[in-house]
Amino acid sequence: MDLLTVNNICKQERGETILHPISFTMPAGGKLAIAGETGSGKTTLLKIVGGLTQASSGTALLQGEKILGPDERLIPGHPRIAYLSQHFELRNNYRVEEELESKNLLEEEEAQNIYAVCQINHLLKRKTTELSGGERQRIVLARLLTTQPQLLLLDEPFSNLDAPHKLIIKNVLNEVHTKLGIGIIMVSHEAADILPWAKRLFILKAGKLVQQGSCKELYAFPANEYCAALLGNYNLLDAATAAQLLPDSNVKFKKNKIIIRPEHILIDSKGLPCIITNMEYFGSYYLLYAKHSTGIINVRINTNTHNIGDRIFLKTMPAQLKPLLQ
Repeated sequence: MDLLTVNNICKQERGETILHPISFTMPAGGKLAIAGETGSGKTTLLKIVGGLTQASSGTALLQGEKILGPDERLIPGHPRIAYLSQHFELRNNYRVEEELESKNLLEEEEAQNIYAVCQINHLLKRKTTELSGGERQRIVLARLLTTQPQLLLLDEPFSNLDAPHKLIIKNVLNEVHTKLGIGIIMVSHEAADILPWAKRLFILKAGKLVQQGSCKELYAFPANEYCAALLGNYNLLDAATAAQLLPDSNVKFKKNKIIIRPEHILIDSKGLPCIITNMEYFGSYYLLYAKHSTGIINVRINTNTHNIGDRIFLKTMPAQLKPLLQ
């Protein structure tokens, strides 16, 4: 039996459809990411799954049991689903250990294991007012995990974190999944947070599920420019220009506009002629801007031996575009 089953969940408010019917299943121990622009319905879907927002129609089931919404349950939320909001709170002037004990359902050894996974053992004697934002978040996460959830919902867990604390919480979430085996659904708008983590990715726009699949599939072959932009840099080329990047320029594409990622374009001795107009350094790679007869192409390279004004030739591998060809 799947851990989570969502059947035609829909949400309407004041005559406006916030979330169009969405259905999916999630296995035990799954890792699902939900991406989309602000207002796309990501958080609404997450809260409905968590029993914190009432769906207008449809049902969500946790291991076959209906997840009740706030109109059907005195205290909103499902006892086996933990929801980490981006607006988490801790009581002031309590010691961390006191805050954790208030919700703990575990034996001492099990609780200590959770604290170790969340990297908070050294914080237990501190007051909640003496913590950084990243430390507070990990404590709230530990408090949720001591309630023995089967599903963990994360709403923008990396927002407002500096780089060091962001790295810590990423490592913690990996440990939560691998050591505790809890299914996780994460809402995020940052491709760098989603792509290395999720086993499955949903992209929402205006309350509609516009594309789903593996991260690798959605990154390489986005359904449209909206999906492409959410996951990183891209080139939008007309079919005639894209054909010049291939050895056989007589190929035919399924669409008039072709999306190609910068790292899927190579500099070669022949191909589409371009002039380098700009270069940007990103530490582990360079991004070149190459002007051709009808526009600009972005090319990602690991090492750079070129200069602005150089004439170069661009190509891509036929296998990279195969799913886009007729």
